[in-house]
Amino acid sequence: MQPFRYHVLACDQKKPDGLPCCSANGSAAVLDALRREVAAAGLNDAVQLTTTSSLGLCERGPNVVVYPDGVWYSGVTPADVSEIVREHFARGRPVARLANPDEAAVKAEIERNRAKYLASLKAREAAGVVPDDLTAMIRGYQESRILLTALELDVFTAVGAGATNAEVAKRCRTDRRATELLLNALVALDVLQLKGDRYANAPAAARYFVAGAPDDARMALRHNLSLWATWSSLTEAVREGHVSLRSEMRARNDDWTVPFIAAMHRNAAARAPLVVDAVGAAPVRRMLDVGGGSGAYAIAFARANPALEAVVIDLPTVLPITEGHIREACVTARVTTRPGDLRRDDLGAGFDLVFLSAICHMLGPEGNRDLLARAARALAPGGRVVVQDFILEPDRTRPRQAVLFAINMLVGTDEGSTYAEAEYASWLGAAGLTGVRRIRLPGPADLMVGVRS
Repeated sequence: MQPFRYHVLACDQKKPDGLPCCSANGSAAVLDALRREVAAAGLNDAVQLTTTSSLGLCERGPNVVVYPDGVWYSGVTPADVSEIVREHFARGRPVARLANPDEAAVKAEIERNRAKYLASLKAREAAGVVPDDLTAMIRGYQESRILLTALELDVFTAVGAGATNAEVAKRCRTDRRATELLLNALVALDVLQLKGDRYANAPAAARYFVAGAPDDARMALRHNLSLWATWSSLTEAVREGHVSLRSEMRARNDDWTVPFIAAMHRNAAARAPLVVDAVGAAPVRRMLDVGGGSGAYAIAFARANPALEAVVIDLPTVLPITEGHIREACVTARVTTRPGDLRRDDLGAGFDLVFLSAICHMLGPEGNRDLLARAARALAPGGRVVVQDFILEPDRTRPRQAVLFAINMLVGTDEGSTYAEAEYASWLGAAGLTGVRRIRLPGPADLMVGVRS
């Protein structure tokens, strides 16, 4: 079977510093160039590009193999890619100057490298060396903290179109020597580039980390600065079952609330079309968005149904942000806000849809039973309660993101956690709802739906 004219294998293996590999020789830039040039040549339907681990010619990477021709290219640079696409992929003429001409020599080199690799594994195993993947996991905080500090200081905006260490330090009001160390670390992480004495933003940093960029995500990502503090109390939480750093959301200032709602809005805006499509907006006339944050879901439902009116309930500290998003979406006539505390307040009555997204994980089992009972009472006959949240598999060890988020709730709430489908079904059933079902969506969260008969 050959569904594509060419199947291109491009090595992007990463090895510990000092060991030869395609990644260290610039394979990321080659891969980016391959994707761009193949698309520009209109060959996406003819060429399938797959990244791989080691192809065995590590010292001479980046390496690219093209099948069914069996052509092995080594030492490929971004400047070579247009020629490969034009001559080989479009015209069927391999680029001889980049190709390995001697099959026996290539095989022998691969076998030598494989033997060295296996010998290295055997020696490490005998010495009891901690595997690289575990070491990287343990040291993961280093890269995270470097990026978070750069976001906190707004380094990427200071770099702008290009700047020296001294210029960045002056703009950020930071120590020059320490700033240079941070900038160099960001270059090592491939989010900055260095040419001569001038630093520049890599494409991803320019897109997401610079003020005024079309996809500026700085405020949403800064929520991780708050999480850094709470996650630092995990040992205490496991020992004691609770943490001392937590504060009620209504007592948190804008330094916490604004990045948090920005992060929630960014996630919600991306998922809202999936949710609206799965739930359906056509039969809904009145919607209640409980703990709606930025109002992204209420806005999406209102846009999908011109006859729909929605109310967003959240804390008074949050609603000014909500109202700003509602104005920006031009739906102020149909999406309104109401201050309230989802833990205890009456939710009203007569709603066709009560929507709770990323709410139940903040509460314990008893809190969820109570909340969903109040949500059910707020429904009109035939109305639905829809919960969107992480849903654990029965053994509670999958999916990975849901399991890790349970830890986030351990260090950030009194009783919060993530829950299994059976638990949600039990709570919705106890609230008097029928036809309880799960709707699976792409991504980390699913829906649980119950109907008031």
